[in-house]
Amino acid sequence: MINYKLEHDNVFDELVERGYFEQATHEDELRELLKNESVKFYIGFDATADSLTIGHFIQIMIMMRMQRHGHIPVALLGGGTTMIGDPSGRSDMRMVMTKETIEHNAKCFANQLGRFLDFENDKAIIENNADWLLNLNFLDFMREIGVHFSVSQMLTLDSYKNRLHDGLTFFEFSYMLMQSYDYLVLYRKHGVKLQMGGSDQWSNIIGGYNLVRKLEQDKVYGITFKLLTTADGVKMGKSMKGAVWLDENKTTPYELFQYMRNIDDRDVEKFLLMLTFLPIEECKRLGALEGAEINKGKEVLAYEITKLVHGEEKAKQALETSKALFSNNVIDENMPTTEFSKEKFAEGVGILNLLTELELTKSNGEGRRLVQQNGISINGAVVDDFKKNITLDDFENNELVIKKGKKIYHRVTVK
Repeated sequence: MINYKLEHDNVFDELVERGYFEQATHEDELRELLKNESVKFYIGFDATADSLTIGHFIQIMIMMRMQRHGHIPVALLGGGTTMIGDPSGRSDMRMVMTKETIEHNAKCFANQLGRFLDFENDKAIIENNADWLLNLNFLDFMREIGVHFSVSQMLTLDSYKNRLHDGLTFFEFSYMLMQSYDYLVLYRKHGVKLQMGGSDQWSNIIGGYNLVRKLEQDKVYGITFKLLTTADGVKMGKSMKGAVWLDENKTTPYELFQYMRNIDDRDVEKFLLMLTFLPIEECKRLGALEGAEINKGKEVLAYEITKLVHGEEKAKQALETSKALFSNNVIDENMPTTEFSKEKFAEGVGILNLLTELELTKSNGEGRRLVQQNGISINGAVVDDFKKNITLDDFENNELVIKKGKKIYHRVTVK
């Protein structure tokens, strides 16, 4: 596990200064609790894919910080709630997934979380709400839990109100009851007294907070943190290829490095504070650099995040590859690479089709515009004809390197 010097006696103050904190129930009480006791807390992860994303990483960072201050994380896998899907922040219904897919995804999440949290000697706990949600008796559940929720009050919440005109199913409407029940189960089973989540989870967290306080007559709490957004207000974690994954088979260490290396100058300090363990003063110093110097801050950010996610060795490889690309040196094997058979290029492949197949562009139209703007080069030579066919003659030692714009490279090999 990563060692770092605690900068605050109280993790609450650290979460505030680092920019995570959004709002909390009984803020002063909670701050004192976190200062004086080891608190069991939980964060839920609905298993909607077979890998966590960089968007989840802010939650993981918070769990790691809490654990290093002596608190005990409970990572709750949503094997049950994923069967419904959280309607919060959505304008449509989530795709219904099979039990087998959800179970597989949850196992993938568990393996990934094990890379970041220390689960030895009960320092952290992992649970799956499928264990108590999948076999619930409907009438018993509604008698014990449903009676404590007001439909009229729920309909005033943004997570439901925004969906009323487009169609909100009772299936989705029950999500808050399920998540609230999670809190109750974890309180009764492990003594969990705090639920944490993104700012879009406030309504769900309040539902569980109220339920546990009402049924157990005990003080429990909820806290939300800011979503990871860019300076333009866009939710972070999407690249041209789609989500930025923590699984290196879906997003390579180099691709993660380059994604972070290419962020907006305005986001450097914020992301250093929230996504690395560098000291606060160092984050602010790097974030305050101006002009070309800010690229040093971006490089440090990209390296630190890649090191946390994939380890120091792969972070160093990504850094070296990035430097080689920017200095036009020979490309090494760490660069994003796609391998084809030689037969594919025997009669030629259109440059626009190849760009799309490599996911460097989303359409032939985008590729055509890039070529016309001199935004595509092959082995250092600008492509000036969007009708160009790529043949084996374009390969040097069975490889070629396509450069898109100033920063995106892709190596193509044949055998």
